[in-house]
Amino acid sequence: MNTINQQLQKLIDKESRKANTHSVVLGVQSADERVNFQGAAGDAVPNSPYFIASVTKMYTVALLMSLADKGKLDLDGPISAYLPGDLLDGVHVHKGREYSHRLKVYQLIHQTSGIPDYFAGSLAEDFKQNRDHAYNVADTLAIARRQSPAAAPDSGKSHYSDTNYQLLGAIIEAITGHSLTDVFQTRIFDRLGLADTYLFDCNDPQSAEPLPLYYKDMRLLLPLALTSERGAGGLVSTLADSLRFLRAYFNGEIFDSAHFKRMMHWNALFFPLQYGYGLMRFKLPRWMTLFRETPELIGHSGSSGSFAFYAPREKLYLAGTFNQFDKPSRPFNVMLKAVTAT
Repeated sequence: MNTINQQLQKLIDKESRKANTHSVVLGVQSADERVNFQGAAGDAVPNSPYFIASVTKMYTVALLMSLADKGKLDLDGPISAYLPGDLLDGVHVHKGREYSHRLKVYQLIHQTSGIPDYFAGSLAEDFKQNRDHAYNVADTLAIARRQSPAAAPDSGKSHYSDTNYQLLGAIIEAITGHSLTDVFQTRIFDRLGLADTYLFDCNDPQSAEPLPLYYKDMRLLLPLALTSERGAGGLVSTLADSLRFLRAYFNGEIFDSAHFKRMMHWNALFFPLQYGYGLMRFKLPRWMTLFRETPELIGHSGSSGSFAFYAPREKLYLAGTFNQFDKPSRPFNVMLKAVTAT
C-alpha cells in the first residue's frame, strides 16, 4: 500500500473508532488515476453496497438533462405540462396565492420552488424512530400540503425539499412511459457499466443487501420507506460505481456538459453550503480557515452521511458514507482531510 493509501486508510480507521460509528467507506480517485483508493473500516468492506440517500438527486438530474438534450423536456416549462392537475392542486399556496400549476421544472431541480419538504417536515423523525411505512408521490404531496411553503418560487434562495425530487421522478416516468427503475437502469447504469447500482426495492429478492443504516446505536429497519424514496434518495451503489458515475457526470458522458454553466448557478442553502441544479457546493470562506485556501467541493451529500463530490482544482473524486443519520454533516471534514492527504 502506497503512502497516500496508508494515510487515507488511517483516516477512516480513526473515524471508525468514534462514537456511533459502525461502518465507514471512502473512495478517492484522481483524474489521472495517480490516486485510486477504495477503503473501508468497521463493519464495511470496500465493495459493500450502501444507500447513497440524497446523492440520488445527482442521478435524477442527470436523467433530466439527458431528456432535455433529446428535446423531450423543457427545463423552463411548467411541471403541469407533464403531471396531472389534480396531483398538483394546492401543493404550493403562498400568502393566498396559488403557484402549484405555474411551477417550472428548473425550480424543482434548483430547489427554488418553495414547496414544503415532506421528509424534514414529517418523515425524518419516523426514520430516526424506526417507524417504517410505504408512501408514494401523492402521499408526499399530501404531507407537503399540510405545511406552509418556504417561499414564493424563485425567491433568490434555495429551500431544500425532497418533495421537489419526488415530483421530478414522476416527470421522468411521465415523459418516458417507463418506471424510474427501468429508466435509471437503461439510461445510466447499463450505459456506464454500473453493475452494482440500483433503485432499492424491498420487494425485489435479487437486490444485494446494502450496509445497514443506523441512528446513533440503533440499527434502522426501514425497507418500505427506503423503497419509497425513489428519485429523491432511493439508490444503492458501491464505491467503484460511485466513482465511475462521478467521472462520467463531470466529463459529459451522460448529458451535454454545456448544461453546467446553468447548473452551477449557486444559491445560498444553509451555511456554508450553496445549491445549484441537483448539486451542492461546499467552500469554506477564508476567514474561517485563518485565511488558508481550502478545496472547493461540488457534488451532493445525504442524510445518512453519504457523499459524492468532485474537487475541481485538485481534480479529485470523492465518494463514500458513514451510514449514520446522527451527523449528516460529518463527511465534509473527512473529505477536506482526504484531499489534504493526497
